[in-house]
Amino acid sequence: MTLNPTNRYAFLLIALGLTGMGCARQQLLMAELQPRTLTALNLEETLSQRDEVMLAYSLTAYDAQNKATAVVNGAWGVETVKKGQVSTLPPNARPISLALPRRGRIVASIVLIEVDDYARAGELLNRIQKINNLVNVPAGLLLSATEVLTPLKYVTAGLLAAGLGLRLTDHFDTDDVLEQSSTELRDTDGLRSGQRLRHVPAEFSGQHLRDRYQYKLTYDVALKTVKLAPANQ
Repeated sequence: MTLNPTNRYAFLLIALGLTGMGCARQQLLMAELQPRTLTALNLEETLSQRDEVMLAYSLTAYDAQNKATAVVNGAWGVETVKKGQVSTLPPNARPISLALPRRGRIVASIVLIEVDDYARAGELLNRIQKINNLVNVPAGLLLSATEVLTPLKYVTAGLLAAGLGLRLTDHFDTDDVLEQSSTELRDTDGLRSGQRLRHVPAEFSGQHLRDRYQYKLTYDVALKTVKLAPANQ
């Protein structure tokens, strides 16, 4: 795996943690989240026979002391979907990646939103995409390991840490958030294989007023080994 220039800060954070180990450890792990497909099995807007939707997603890193150390954000949309439509998300939904702290973990979170205000959602999408793959250390961000955190909380906290000064819930009503999904990666997940891929299926269903909706989302989370040059080179 080749390091993206925008991930240099994450690389430096981990590299600093390796300096006390000399040249013995020559690799680090990068976590990557990639949305894959979105299938509209049933629509939230049955009257118009179409939904306008977007995805917001994030990776949040915790160190060995369960302290949040870094976040990275991504988004996809705003797209019109019809019943039965299968949307292949790459390359428009760009992957995000983040260095995994030693003995730490990374939480991958993704949120599906039904859009009512197209212009407002488009503005939010553009702002998120401008910081795509930019790593931020949330010095003032409290993401306690003991707190019960939903995927929506992870994503909105990531946006705040990125300096956007906004929450998804400030832009959308609670009813607009169709569903949420999270999964967790630890450094032990990839030590034996060198690369660990997890294909995550998530089926979202619910009811808004008289309309029942159902979506199926798939996304990949992976741990990839990045080789480091010895410190004396």
